[in-house]
Amino acid sequence: MKTIYPTIAALTVILTPALAMSATEVDANGDGMLTIEEVQAVYPEVTADSFSAMDTSGDGALDDEEVKAAQAAGLMETPSSN
Repeated sequence: MKTIYPTIAALTVILTPALAMSATEVDANGDGMLTIEEVQAVYPEVTADSFSAMDTSGDGALDDEEVKAAQAAGLMETPSSN
């Protein structure tokens, strides 16, 4: 548990402004999954380590549930309604 807190703190700092766009706006190929390349194209400050922390399934992509979980944990900003 001790190593997870610095990771969460670092991710919060990195991703607070990140992913303010909706997942569909970041999903360049429209497959419903966000790869690290798609995320980094919009948010270049996202590292492989921070992406891996969000990718709880370990499949190399973020699905809707992982995005929602990251948002609920404060690791991603929830898109605002404009």
